[in-house]
Amino acid sequence: MSISVVILAAGQGTRMKSTTPKVLHEISGKPMLFHAIDAAQKISNDITVVLYHQAQRIQAEIEKEYKNIHFHMQDAEKYPGTGGAMKGVNVKHTKALILNGDMPLITMDALNALIQGGADINMSVIKLDDPSGYGRVVILDSKVHEIVEEKDCIPAQKEIQTVNAGIYCVKKELLDKYIPLLNNENAQKEYYLTDIIKMAVEEDKIVHPVMVEEEEFKGVNSKLDLAHAEEIMQRRIKTALMKSGVTMRLPETIYIDSRATFEGECIVESGVSIQGATHIKSSHIKTNSVIEDSYIENSDIGPMGRIRPQSQIINTHIGNFVEVKKSTLRGVKAGHLTYLGDATIEEGTNIGAGVITCNYDGKSKYQTHIGKNVFVGSDTQLVAPVTIPDEVMIGAGTTVTKDAQQGDLVLSRSAQKSIKNFFYKFFEKA
Repeated sequence: MSISVVILAAGQGTRMKSTTPKVLHEISGKPMLFHAIDAAQKISNDITVVLYHQAQRIQAEIEKEYKNIHFHMQDAEKYPGTGGAMKGVNVKHTKALILNGDMPLITMDALNALIQGGADINMSVIKLDDPSGYGRVVILDSKVHEIVEEKDCIPAQKEIQTVNAGIYCVKKELLDKYIPLLNNENAQKEYYLTDIIKMAVEEDKIVHPVMVEEEEFKGVNSKLDLAHAEEIMQRRIKTALMKSGVTMRLPETIYIDSRATFEGECIVESGVSIQGATHIKSSHIKTNSVIEDSYIENSDIGPMGRIRPQSQIINTHIGNFVEVKKSTLRGVKAGHLTYLGDATIEEGTNIGAGVITCNYDGKSKYQTHIGKNVFVGSDTQLVAPVTIPDEVMIGAGTTVTKDAQQGDLVLSRSAQKSIKNFFYKFFEKA
């Protein structure tokens, strides 16, 4: 890997109107900055993230997920702007690719296109039907001649449709020369990275325009942009999964986290939400079910089932309005209206409607262990910690507070009582 990557993530992002740093807003389960880092790691072993606003918070989040990422703190008070962000940045390799941390839709293929060739600078360029509001990139003889801000364009230049996409691949020797020469002699009093293009052209360096797709270089600056980027990312994720063999019913209604993985032949119905690093193998996820950070194998979930984090569901039927949390179920049937939390349940066991594991006493969580071939009647409460061994029957309406023995029938209910003719007396009927 002979390319360094610098990711600019120092901006405040005021248009997001949020206390969360812009680059930590999530798209398909991961902060947008992480998508850029993921793409960069596929092409480089020398990655630097430039920070300023809420730098410690962003750095801490990055370090939870990644190793060997370098950090540079921008002196934004003295050197504001994109050019100021590059002041003091050191790169290891002979070329540096400069990315923006708010471009989560960038792909490895797009980055590879920018690092190819022997030009002094490769500059990403987008062709827009309506370039209004953007600086124009003037291209002559297949080389970038200049970048003209819209307010400075003459009428002929306003007709130019090529605009700057904001990503550059620059030879290290030019960065080392040009970045110290940047100044803030402009209306905004900022140091602009685009000024290195002007310097390069003036010295007859080759600045090569690389035409890129607008979608991949889309910046996220507002909650509206965030929503649009989410839609694009979701379309990509689901397209790839369907091409790999996953069946989706009304895919536009389905949400799938970028960290989720599928194996074997799977079916995902409408309204499903697959969150976190969930792995689904040879299973059927039915309408409006939610699965979070769990493992599902050879099972069917829902409709309207909920599998919460750290659950393993194997060879199991989970029906409608069943919630499972931090539990392992193997070969189990739980058809309806049930909560199973902090539990292990073995094969052949049937869980009736309305069963609840009472796993929390207000201070601590406790475990429920249910063995093989157990029948748990409807409306049973299992007060943890409790162990039910193999081949036990629990009658409907029972509150289980003690461990059982294999072969037991467990009952806890008052005797039924009938009062003759009470209905007629109550309503004063003869």
